[in-house]
Amino acid sequence: MNDELKNLFRLTKKHIKQACKVSGRAFQDDPVTKYMFPDEIERREKVLYGFVAIYKYGIRNGEVYATSENLEGAAVWIPPKKVHQSMWSMLRNGGFHAMRKTGFKAMKKGMPIYKYIGPAHKRLAPFDHWYLQSIAVDPEEQGKGYGSSLLRAMITKIDNERLPIYLETNTKKNMVYYQKFGFEVVEHVIIPKTEIPLWCMLRKSQKV
Repeated sequence: MNDELKNLFRLTKKHIKQACKVSGRAFQDDPVTKYMFPDEIERREKVLYGFVAIYKYGIRNGEVYATSENLEGAAVWIPPKKVHQSMWSMLRNGGFHAMRKTGFKAMKKGMPIYKYIGPAHKRLAPFDHWYLQSIAVDPEEQGKGYGSSLLRAMITKIDNERLPIYLETNTKKNMVYYQKFGFEVVEHVIIPKTEIPLWCMLRKSQKV
């Protein structure tokens, strides 16, 4: 384990509830969550439940780190061979719970998004790679370098494995931010049947 990774805090199942709250606050203004929950009050109450399956799957199959025990920020990293999660696996890892909490209307509205990003991921990265499935920093803690710490530590580890990293983002601001870490845009589209922009990005290994 590299020194940067040692400075992070690895999450377990007992941290899922707290991590979902952090992600829920961080993604309040994200285009996907605003599309699925147009009402601000409903969005504030429900968006966190969409992260339950992400954190459960990540902790079970990948590596999930926070900046500290206080969870100023957290990131979910999925290793090769585990990057493509089946619908059944998603439901088993908290999807049923998320559906009950968020409501059928929101889940139905989000289906075009889920139906596009999965096949796009397979098409754009048909090789071994790590998947940065989610990264979130609490709004009150943003601008303090927590996101950079979460990224750099795992990038160093993955570079040592000589593997690329794939991610998606729905904002131009985040796209520009990831470019600073060596990610390149491999596809930019408006997700069909929605008005949501999507940037699919890939970072090639920098290890010589």
